[in-house]
Amino acid sequence: MDKLLPLFPLQLVVFPGENLNLHIFEPRYRQLIKECEEKGTTFGIPAHIDGKMMTVGTEVELLSIEKRYPNGEMDIKTRGLSLFSINEFFRTAPNKLYSAGEVKPLPHDTDGDVLASAHILELVEELFSLMNIRKSIPSDPKGVVTYDLAHHVGFSLEQEYQFLCVTDERSRQEFMKLHLEKLIPIVKEMENLRKKAEMNGHFKNIIPPP
Repeated sequence: MDKLLPLFPLQLVVFPGENLNLHIFEPRYRQLIKECEEKGTTFGIPAHIDGKMMTVGTEVELLSIEKRYPNGEMDIKTRGLSLFSINEFFRTAPNKLYSAGEVKPLPHDTDGDVLASAHILELVEELFSLMNIRKSIPSDPKGVVTYDLAHHVGFSLEQEYQFLCVTDERSRQEFMKLHLEKLIPIVKEMENLRKKAEMNGHFKNIIPPP
């Protein structure tokens, strides 16, 4: 069923289950967060990419207001809940400063394949090792949801949005696996080029051909 949802477009992609910290400074969004605090309402974050607002976004809830500034600005904590698509956009909601949209809920599931999860974790571990990234990786593939890894596998903003639009977990697993299998050889080649560049100018012990 369609509903009117306040919208907070941002140049980022938010995934269901994601915790997102925001600094709120514009009067229209201060009004929005004040209403969320007072009424327990939610709002939507659609991605804004290349000057255009995307039609699929994530509904989020306000968890807490961590800090209030004398000028009315706020630091807040939020969490992504579910997906929606925008049927109609309103630059301002009725009698409000902020924008809104008539939105339709989108299904999304998190029931993936455990073997695919294990393979993805191996690929992520390899990518992190190649790039010398020190981030903890889940050890149990049974508890892994691709949303939890989506900001850490080298997606561009556009790819993150494409990933957001995939509503079933097994298809997201395939999307992420193919991306990593394509990215890792590129990273390996870049690492080889870096090592060759570092060796440039060093004395080399090269055995000539017979």
